[in-house]
Amino acid sequence: MASNRRGVGLSAFSNAAISSDQYARHGQQLRTSHADALANQLSVFQAALHNFSLTHAKDIRSNPTFRAEFARMCNAIGVDPLAGSNVKGAAASGGKAGSVWAKMLGSSVNDFYFELAVRVVEVCRETRSENGGMIAISEVQKRITKGRAGLVGGGMEVTEDDIMRAIESLEPLGGMFKTQTLGGSRFIRSVPKELNPDQSTVLEVIQVLGYVTVSMMQANLAWERARAIAVIDDLVADSLVWVDSQGEETEFWSPASMHEGG
Repeated sequence: MASNRRGVGLSAFSNAAISSDQYARHGQQLRTSHADALANQLSVFQAALHNFSLTHAKDIRSNPTFRAEFARMCNAIGVDPLAGSNVKGAAASGGKAGSVWAKMLGSSVNDFYFELAVRVVEVCRETRSENGGMIAISEVQKRITKGRAGLVGGGMEVTEDDIMRAIESLEPLGGMFKTQTLGGSRFIRSVPKELNPDQSTVLEVIQVLGYVTVSMMQANLAWERARAIAVIDDLVADSLVWVDSQGEETEFWSPASMHEGG
């Protein structure tokens, strides 16, 4: 018995291919139109931000409050003034590359934070023998504001927020400079060694109480004496705590906390 159903003709395939091609072209036109609109908006935004940074460059560098507000404004619109900095890329292109935002903002913002980052590194290195590479950000702020010893007018009026941003700019160095919160205070760790949980706990206790002893750790942390001694020995070896053996029981103090308290 012959079938009355007719096979699908070539014209049906041809029509489907034409429709698919039309949809593809229309989609491409929409994407191109949206991309052009976004590019125009970005161009206007870049020009406005560039003009603002040039007009207020002096305030950005000299006024910590204004600088903090400028940074918050950048964060609110998703702009990081330090993003995209690439020393190798700049060197390879004769210094013409570098940060996209540095080109938009001029060089004043980046220059300020890189200059501050250099001072942060200097302070960390100068005090490493005193604190074992763990220094309170508030202490760094005091030293930078005061300026280099023996120099007049060498200080920089900065905030802790400025210092945090400067540390972020040091990330291309391999993460040697990290921030860490202990007992509610922020510290800069400038040694590559990571603190283990026990060491962090002891430093937090010292931050709160001022000092710690082995018996205090046994009583308050429920540690075995051997565990407490092992942690303290590691911290002493790294110069992260100082030893005071004048009392009935040896006390261990954090030089970073002592400087911050002063």
